[in-house]
Amino acid sequence: MKMFVEPAHIYLYRDAVDFRKSIDGLVALVEGELERDAYTGALFLFCNKAKDKLKLVYWDKTGFALWYKRLGATRSRFVYC
Repeated sequence: MKMFVEPAHIYLYRDAVDFRKSIDGLVALVEGELERDAYTGALFLFCNKAKDKLKLVYWDKTGFALWYKRLGATRSRFVYC
């Protein structure tokens, strides 16, 4: 199963996000702070303060999809430059 057709753009929100936020809160960050249109089909990636959880939001032409990933129990961390 494919999660989505290859997105034209992938955006990383570099600040830690309160993971109580769901689709509406994350889309508000995309449009307010990243100043991007959330309805383009681009993929937006967010991480929590501990960098051990990820959330992905994208528009798939029928609605927003939210994917949540908790990284492995081996103390994995999401590392980015």
